[in-house]
Amino acid sequence: MTTIASDARLDAQRTYPPRAAVVSWIFFDWAAQPYFTLITTFVFAPYFATSVAPTAATGQSLWGFAMAAAGLAIALLSPVLGAIADASGRRKPWIAGFGAVLVLASCTLWIGKPGDPSIIPPLLTAVALASVGAEFATVFNNAMMPTLVPPDRIGRLSGTGWATGYIGGIVSLIVVLGFLAANPETGLTLLGFKPLFGLDPATHQGDRAAGPLTGIWFIIFVMPMFLFTPDYPAKRPVREALREGLSELRQSIRSLPQQKSLAAFLLANMIYTDGLVSLFAFGGIYAAGTFGWHTIQIGTFGIMLAIAGTFGAWLGGKLDDRLGPKRVIAGSLLILLLAVAAILLVDKDSVLFVKVTPPQAGAPLFSSAAERAYLVLGCLIGAAGGPLQAASRTLLIHLAPKDRIAQYFGLFALTGKVTSFIGPLLIGMITAATASQKAGMAVLVVFFVTGLGLLMRVREN
Repeated sequence: MTTIASDARLDAQRTYPPRAAVVSWIFFDWAAQPYFTLITTFVFAPYFATSVAPTAATGQSLWGFAMAAAGLAIALLSPVLGAIADASGRRKPWIAGFGAVLVLASCTLWIGKPGDPSIIPPLLTAVALASVGAEFATVFNNAMMPTLVPPDRIGRLSGTGWATGYIGGIVSLIVVLGFLAANPETGLTLLGFKPLFGLDPATHQGDRAAGPLTGIWFIIFVMPMFLFTPDYPAKRPVREALREGLSELRQSIRSLPQQKSLAAFLLANMIYTDGLVSLFAFGGIYAAGTFGWHTIQIGTFGIMLAIAGTFGAWLGGKLDDRLGPKRVIAGSLLILLLAVAAILLVDKDSVLFVKVTPPQAGAPLFSSAAERAYLVLGCLIGAAGGPLQAASRTLLIHLAPKDRIAQYFGLFALTGKVTSFIGPLLIGMITAATASQKAGMAVLVVFFVTGLGLLMRVREN
């Protein structure tokens, strides 16, 4: 009780940075989101599966293996790097270093010409490196949160960050679909323009431009955080921090069995995050294979999902501060579970076992009943995904020791990634074995059910 009272007094006495510093920190989510929106979900991943890989099923399988490799690297290194950052103090140098990896790898995706099998290995390597850069930069950005606002506003800060990221994803999608990526048949973008910079629709240069755009976008919009958001003060040199950080990490891991709620939460996060990441990574690919959607249809679908996610994250942040992050996470998981189960019962000619007219060539956007059902279910997923992720990082801040916050965000990333290769790997293996995208996606139900069951064992402070 004395420790809790002391912590409360310290929080009351702490001086927090001005609003400009907080807003600048929030813009990191805006800066990083195009990687997840444009590359791994709505533009480049479906393009890779349908135009670079031999078949959509093969593309889904290969993409799953690349994401699995990246997830394994992130799982192994994130807690170590987080522990070193806690011991050394500063966060921004790590964000800058991994941000550079994200930028360079994303720009490399321009080389992904359609129908060229020789380009697949370097392309998937670049995608994996970009994923590593984005995820590690996010670990250290998350660790800055407790110094920016009082504890009773952490939920709102987290939710606002996710909502801002979703808006950034919407804007970046509009840029790609409206001005860069064109329909190969008409040569026009979604807004009816010819692509900017003379981009060639026949070779999908507009889709490939999503990679360089992601890199340039990150450089521009991450700058306010570096300029206006204060960093932790430096504590000790990196070599000394390495020894101390690894020692503290070992102690933290050994103490987890005594911290039952924290351990249960990290385990739950490990499982449901794997399901969520896999769902976002393969949702666009699944739609491309099921309905024959191309970049414009998938991108429009992505804009609608991102709008739903923006409102979901914003509302989830308010509910987080009012009801607690655990309830927000549980509610989000239930919505995701129901939506995924329903998606498995949607095909191009049926919805929930009811026969419908399949999509017709040349028909207006989302004109078939099956496409509209998929759209509604996708919006539910978008609306639930934002609060789930925002409330998860809030719950960690409530449960973790304050002097080791980067280390525990490293463990948080570890549990979010240590099995993150399993979801894509299982989807890839099952899809390859059955030649069925639906069979591969069905595994996600197990992840959400198991994660929800483990979450029930967590007791909030």
